[in-house]
Amino acid sequence: MPDYYHAPALILTVLLLPAFGYLYLRFRDTRNLLWFLGFLFAMASMVLFYSIGPERPFGTIYPWLAAVGQTCIQLSSAMFLGSLSPLRFRVGKFQVLFIVPYVLPLVVYSVLLYGVLRGVPPAGPMFFLFPLLAAMSFAVGMSWGTAKGTVPVWLGVSFSGSLGFLAVWACFIEGPARALTFIECVNLQMAALLLVFVFRRFSPGVLLSVTGFLAWSLSGLQVLPWADHHPVFSLNLVHIIVMGKVVAAVGMIVLALEDELKSNKAAEDRERRARRQLEAYSNLMLSRRRVEDFDRQGADICETVVAQSRFTQAALLLEHEGRYRMAGCAGLEIAIAKPLGELIARIPIEGFLAPGSAPPAVEQSKTLRLDLTPWLLPGDDLERLHFTSVLAVPMMGRTGADGALLLRAMRTEDGQVSTSASEAPRTDDLLPIEMLVARVQATRSQTMLFEKLIDAERFAGLGQLAGNVTQQLNSPLTVILGYASLLEDASGLDEPDHKAVEAIMAEARRIRSTLESLSRVSRSRADQPAAISVSELLTDMEQLYRPEFLQRSIEFQVNLQPGLPRILCGAQQLRQAVLHCLQFAIGAVEREGPAAAGKEPKTIRLEASRDGKLVQISVSHSGPGFLQPERAFDPFVPARPGEETAGMGLSLCATILRDQNGRASAVNLEPRGAAIILELRAA
Repeated sequence: MPDYYHAPALILTVLLLPAFGYLYLRFRDTRNLLWFLGFLFAMASMVLFYSIGPERPFGTIYPWLAAVGQTCIQLSSAMFLGSLSPLRFRVGKFQVLFIVPYVLPLVVYSVLLYGVLRGVPPAGPMFFLFPLLAAMSFAVGMSWGTAKGTVPVWLGVSFSGSLGFLAVWACFIEGPARALTFIECVNLQMAALLLVFVFRRFSPGVLLSVTGFLAWSLSGLQVLPWADHHPVFSLNLVHIIVMGKVVAAVGMIVLALEDELKSNKAAEDRERRARRQLEAYSNLMLSRRRVEDFDRQGADICETVVAQSRFTQAALLLEHEGRYRMAGCAGLEIAIAKPLGELIARIPIEGFLAPGSAPPAVEQSKTLRLDLTPWLLPGDDLERLHFTSVLAVPMMGRTGADGALLLRAMRTEDGQVSTSASEAPRTDDLLPIEMLVARVQATRSQTMLFEKLIDAERFAGLGQLAGNVTQQLNSPLTVILGYASLLEDASGLDEPDHKAVEAIMAEARRIRSTLESLSRVSRSRADQPAAISVSELLTDMEQLYRPEFLQRSIEFQVNLQPGLPRILCGAQQLRQAVLHCLQFAIGAVEREGPAAAGKEPKTIRLEASRDGKLVQISVSHSGPGFLQPERAFDPFVPARPGEETAGMGLSLCATILRDQNGRASAVNLEPRGAAIILELRAA
């Protein structure tokens, strides 16, 4: 009567198969896929060998089914080995898993023995084909054991060598069929050993899996001659082997769940670390009034990154006066920091950290793997200290990289420090740092804009002061010069009176020359002409002044023609000229009457376009037009009745444009409004 004790165990194991399939579909893990295939092949062999019963000569009646069953057994044990030790070797350009050449001779062994020969060992020279196939797998197993993996080399070689030798010996002594069973036993015991070294923990999953594989591997006892003469022992042994498969399946499912719990806990720890990083980075007070003061915070920024992130070395490089310099560092020894600062000074700004210039550290990450070799000098200390590759988080501006944060030497999960440049960071390791670098870039750009604004406001204030002083002194000076001219032409004056009148005329002309110089005091002498971008300059002014327009309830519109050429002039002087025009426009729309203000919103438009070889900058407003547009830039002619100094800023604007080989003009718009047009030649 056939023994059906294995039927419940078989059913349980089959019911556990969907769990492995779900785990693979859920996590897309290759190890779970191989476990699923391993138990699938094991269940297939159980169904084939135990469905008919032990008294039927299965190998002789159904030879090819027997061959399929034995092949499934070998593939099953091979899947477990391959999942726990996925080591490879190179063949030309290809990487081949060790498990492939290891299992192929065993598959041929099973097909020849059970399919071709119907389970009957051959006699004569053909018999040696089976020990040869076993020896081939034994040789691959020895080579596999010498490869660097989780198991120590000495243990892998000794285990593979001793059990492989016993498998070849069993082939000669007990026959090829018993040797194939012993090889399955060897594979399962090696899988149990790999489980201990791969997971390296004492947990229910590891304990159940190891116990199940060891019980499953007891099939090797069936090759003993003594087992054939003790049916009770053989029957109990089959029971243990079948239950071992169930225990191994349950243990591996528990292992997968333990790994997922561990992964979730690690993800929670990384999330908490990221939150702590973001909180620490947000507490950095980066705002400063001057760029020089901002750049002095480089060391503090690097120290915060080193203290909060997994990186133990950081350096901040920033662009200053057309070259990069190291603004600060943390975690770097002096022997590295000094040559690194010298190397940073040699890096050209053009094309540095441009998109595609370096591979990303992580897929879809802004952080790049930067190779420092192109900027190393012969005998450089960085090369001697193996500091030739870093991770770089770029600070990208409108025209290129304004700087970068260099990172190196990551802490491992257990707190150890790895100086290997090939250490692979995770996305959540880099994201908080990238957000910090983006904030540093934005704050530094804003600081530069505010610095320009402060300078522009300072020069504008000086210009207005100079204009007021000039206007107040010009009228009495004109009277003095007029009366002095009349006295000089009058007759009847004696010699002393003529000398007095000449002295008055000379001093008056001297005062006029002083006033003319005073009218140009707002011009920066240090602002040398250069090819500047009109689009960038006007965009900066828009960002700076838009809050003021919103506060005054003025609709501020900016329209810049794409592809505007650069113009040759002083950036600070042009900025001051546009600022005078904007201030005049603000005054114009705010001084219009309530009736006019109720008809349409107060609007100021800043536009730039190209007209041939000229670049035109237009500042228009919806306020009242000029009484005399042709005299809008005359400092002594008010733009509207009752105003005294409305044209003073425009006069300074026209003076600046003349000094820059440009021209300023004013026009009235229909049906209402006016525009100031600044024309400059393209570079």
